[in-house]
Amino acid sequence: MWDSCLMPKRTGAVHVSTTRRHYKGKVYETTLLRRSYRESGKVRNETVGNLSHLPAHVIDGIRAGLAGRVLVDLDENFEIARSLPHGHVRAVLGVARSLGLERLICRERCRERDLVVGLICQALIAPGSKLSATRRLSQTTLGEELALGEVKEAELLAAMDWLLARQPRIERALAARHLEREGEQSFVLYDLSSSYLEGRQCPLASLGHSRDGKKGKLQIEYGLICSPEGRPVAVKVHEGNTQDQQTLPGALAAVSERFGIERVVFVGDRGMITQAHAETLREQGVEFISALKAPQVKALVEAGELQLSLFDQRNLAEISSERFPSERLVVCRNPDLAKERARKREDLLKATEAELRKVKAMVEGERGRLRNADAGTIGERAGRVIDKYKVAKHFELQITDRSFAFKRKSEQVAAEAALDGIYVLRTTCAEGELGAPAVVRAYKQLKVAERAFSTMKSTLDIRPIHHHLEDRVRAHVFLCMLAYYVSFELGARLTPLLFTDENPVAPIDPVAPAERSAAAKAKAGAQSTQDGLPASSLTDLLAELGTLCRNELSVGDADHTFNRLTSPTQLQARAFELLDMTLAA
Repeated sequence: MWDSCLMPKRTGAVHVSTTRRHYKGKVYETTLLRRSYRESGKVRNETVGNLSHLPAHVIDGIRAGLAGRVLVDLDENFEIARSLPHGHVRAVLGVARSLGLERLICRERCRERDLVVGLICQALIAPGSKLSATRRLSQTTLGEELALGEVKEAELLAAMDWLLARQPRIERALAARHLEREGEQSFVLYDLSSSYLEGRQCPLASLGHSRDGKKGKLQIEYGLICSPEGRPVAVKVHEGNTQDQQTLPGALAAVSERFGIERVVFVGDRGMITQAHAETLREQGVEFISALKAPQVKALVEAGELQLSLFDQRNLAEISSERFPSERLVVCRNPDLAKERARKREDLLKATEAELRKVKAMVEGERGRLRNADAGTIGERAGRVIDKYKVAKHFELQITDRSFAFKRKSEQVAAEAALDGIYVLRTTCAEGELGAPAVVRAYKQLKVAERAFSTMKSTLDIRPIHHHLEDRVRAHVFLCMLAYYVSFELGARLTPLLFTDENPVAPIDPVAPAERSAAAKAKAGAQSTQDGLPASSLTDLLAELGTLCRNELSVGDADHTFNRLTSPTQLQARAFELLDMTLAA
């Protein structure tokens, strides 16, 4: 009886209706549950109930239910099937594709190309061995983005062999992009580094001068050719005992013959371009910029061709010498470098004196281990420490039976100190084409090649090398070079969020050390950008982007799943704005 009084007998669709009215400056909202029906051919509405007192989310639920949508319990019927880091993959792969890296490697898409691109991106996201890559590729969205599916280690190794066969064509394409070719002087930066290997089976591995400080480890050498701004163009692997200057002919052939560049200006450090190579370069018509070694500078001073009085009022001068015909010598003096070298020398001298005083105490002390020892025994003990800090040339030792004394060679120390901060650059470039200040600035650009080595070793894990086959080692180094090529572009685009100086101050004086801009100093001091976002290294910023995940969601018992991205933070949104990329699940 009660039900029949409250509920009408008519049938019809029920809906939620919301009306608003304004009264005395206020807005009143009424939400009713209404039923539509026909009576005598006319559509009529009937209020079933007043919902105005219900919370907004309840009203929305009723409205959605009436619209045919199925409401689920978030605790029971809503599931995140999988969550994968995605932001760093989007950034790295997006930049690689904007550089045309995929087409650069191979014009047509194939399994090998996708695997190689995956290895390059993985080196920036989370570097590791090829075996670890088979797992890590599926631990982010990188495997999905490249449609790699299941990856085997043998596949990755085969892809490396495939890539190595394409290295010459890829390097020619990079040279065409970043090195001048037609009529202009093409400045080419060249430097050499080494990395150690695990194992003793690789034919390239041998003992040599370790730049990693790993004594007794077999190593390889690799020479890197860069554009003037520091983009890597080509790399070549050499045996671990190869001397710097022995690698120059191959690098020169790559630039002039393989890349077809006619007017080359080779920029290399003082250990790279020896006197013999300088003559060869001149004969081949290749111009160069390098520096003299310390004995050569000393010889110029002793011959009177370099007057130290030149630097009483200035720090840059140009001289000529019969020892270096057809070359211009640009002499520089850096006061800051002079102070640093003087400080370092004094520290080394004092440290050596401390070691020698221990030997003296052993000889003269009442309970000394060398008391009453013969000259040979004393000399053997002194020999262990005299060159520990590489300044033995500055000491004179007096050793006899049962006595030991030492003293500094003061005149020799003073003579070396007079040359502190002085370095001499040599070049065959004509003065009309390249002035003395430009020569200094061009030589200083070698720092970008050194930066490439630093990144490849610290961030991209080029070492230790675990491959044993010669071609695999070459392919591994080439992969790291391509990864640095992408890293360079990432750093350039994301500079406002990095500790990197956006607008470095170029001093008028080319000899003066470069200074960070006021904005960069403020960013480093506050560890935040002008926008108040945290400043980072590129590695840390990519890790931060990696917290932006792609989530695979399922609802209820439905087989269908859908993807949703986590909401980007302000820092992540700014990073993708700088990369000119949009985010999509």
